[in-house]
Amino acid sequence: MRTNERKIGIVGCGQVGMSYAFSLIQNGICDKLVLIDIDRHRIEGEAADLSHSASFLGRTTEVFAGEYTDLSDADIVLIAAGANQKPGQDRMALLSKNTAIMEEVVLNIVHSGFQGIYLVVTNPVDIMAKLTLELSGAPHSRVIGSGTILDTGRLRYLLGNFFSVDPKNIHAYVLGEHGESEFVPWSQATVATKWVIDVCRQDPRRFPLTTLFETEAQTRNAAGEIIAAKGATYYGIALALCRLTDAILSNEQSIFTLSCYQNGEYGVKDVYIGVPAIVGKNGIREIVGLTLSEEEQSKFNRSAAYLDSMYHRLAPRFV
Repeated sequence: MRTNERKIGIVGCGQVGMSYAFSLIQNGICDKLVLIDIDRHRIEGEAADLSHSASFLGRTTEVFAGEYTDLSDADIVLIAAGANQKPGQDRMALLSKNTAIMEEVVLNIVHSGFQGIYLVVTNPVDIMAKLTLELSGAPHSRVIGSGTILDTGRLRYLLGNFFSVDPKNIHAYVLGEHGESEFVPWSQATVATKWVIDVCRQDPRRFPLTTLFETEAQTRNAAGEIIAAKGATYYGIALALCRLTDAILSNEQSIFTLSCYQNGEYGVKDVYIGVPAIVGKNGIREIVGLTLSEEEQSKFNRSAAYLDSMYHRLAPRFV
């Protein structure tokens, strides 16, 4: 990865892609931003619109509508192309259509000579990340799915409200599929240095366990509720990806819950699934192993088995 100039590409400039672009520009994360979309005329307008903000920002970013060949020297490419989840629709319903789209997109990126980090957000993201790995031939450390990064952010927001503290002081994770089989390992959740379960047991009137556990369902259902209300989710995931991008480019070695390739971690192999991972300039440095309870490990295994079965059943030409 080059250090003298930060260049990012976005393939698929819909609401998620453009919200991510706006976040990057606003926060001065990169020097060059390449927009690629099937609707070339529209992204020329998007590039112009973003470029006109230059005089209001502390750091200027060159934004342009490009071609796949422009990705050859990019540090990161965000893949946001594909059909969006509709109200009442499960993410897995997108798999067949988005598999065909991803095949075309990833092969075009590969043919550009791109050697950077693939950041996948297209749903169902765990399976799309594995497809990207298979199609690109890149090291699994450089193929990252957004996974449960936003789910974890939603959980921490809800727990912050529950305990009346800043969400940044909450340390809790959502693991597993970015979807119906995701879960919260409560045995690993803390507020400051206290286990959240202990806090609730010590003051059950103020912090009832039943209300605490309801936050898990609220986290899981948040996307569906937002989609039902406004048609799509994009601000939250865009800001999460912007933060992740900054951590990668700055080589922070920060921890995020991402869809990562499992090679025996958590007792699972050859599947992409949401887990805490340390990221830096080369992508995934390592997966953080949490000590799960027997019940939590069982939930993780079921989630991994479901993702593996869906990958094999709906994408047979890649296995």
